[in-house]
Amino acid sequence: MPIASSSITPNSTPAIMTNVVYVTDISASTDDKEIKEFFSFCGKVTAISIEADGADKKKATVTFEKDTAMKTALLLHHTQLGSSKITVTGSANLDEHNDPTPAQRDGDEITQEEKPRSRILAEYLAHGYVVGDAALEQAVVLDKKHNVSQRFLTTLQSLDSKYKATDRARATDESYGISTRGKGLLFGLNSYFEKAVGTPAGKKIAKFYEEGSKQAQDIHTEARRLADLKKDQAGGSAYRASGLEKVFGKARCSATTDSAGVPNANVPLSPQSAASPAAALDIKVGYPSDTKTASGPDSKPPPSM
Repeated sequence: MPIASSSITPNSTPAIMTNVVYVTDISASTDDKEIKEFFSFCGKVTAISIEADGADKKKATVTFEKDTAMKTALLLHHTQLGSSKITVTGSANLDEHNDPTPAQRDGDEITQEEKPRSRILAEYLAHGYVVGDAALEQAVVLDKKHNVSQRFLTTLQSLDSKYKATDRARATDESYGISTRGKGLLFGLNSYFEKAVGTPAGKKIAKFYEEGSKQAQDIHTEARRLADLKKDQAGGSAYRASGLEKVFGKARCSATTDSAGVPNANVPLSPQSAASPAAALDIKVGYPSDTKTASGPDSKPPPSM
């Protein structure tokens, strides 16, 4: 049965064409909604066009608001999406540096574009996606080359100082290092957890950014830590909190994931088990002003947070 093309445009603001990536080799069975969610980890998507590419494939054109998000998306070349490894291409040179400086920040929310690329890929891993070590190592090299991690740590410390006096009064939240400003934890773009560098948990996050010698294995470790944070917030096991039983089934999960619920890199996922991790994980994705939740293939996104 032919696949109907679709176009998803979150807003009508024209985007610069250089902020575009072209994605091919997407399995026809991968839901359009999941494709959008997958690339939203990189940063704000202003437009996405998805259409059939032969009998069993899809292709997509994804336009980002900022070129930093587009360059992060290029790291996803040959990453597993659904049941196939995708091809991601664009005209940008990853070595060109145009990351935003703190002076260019708009408000106090921490956006995906400001995060080190190694952290963004750790988020992919924590959500159940499989990212190759070559991409992880390239993210580490780019973060180090452009001093992204240090600048981001400076931003966290600045925000922590700004809100420390207000948040000190919130004793219950403070015991977990979480403020009512950002209950989303891992999934919220303005997560207070990423601002609370004065708390034990916040210091662990800061340590990840401060260490400049990170390798691919360190990003896997960070992904497991993020899964543990999600477990602590949910008050249950990381396996249940991350929704992995919806994806793998209990027997499959024990073989393919570690104790924190992060996929075991040594055990490949079957096409069925990898088909739609994002749709099954109850993920908040998207943008500071347009955060959406996907809890299943037939679910409708709720109003913005």
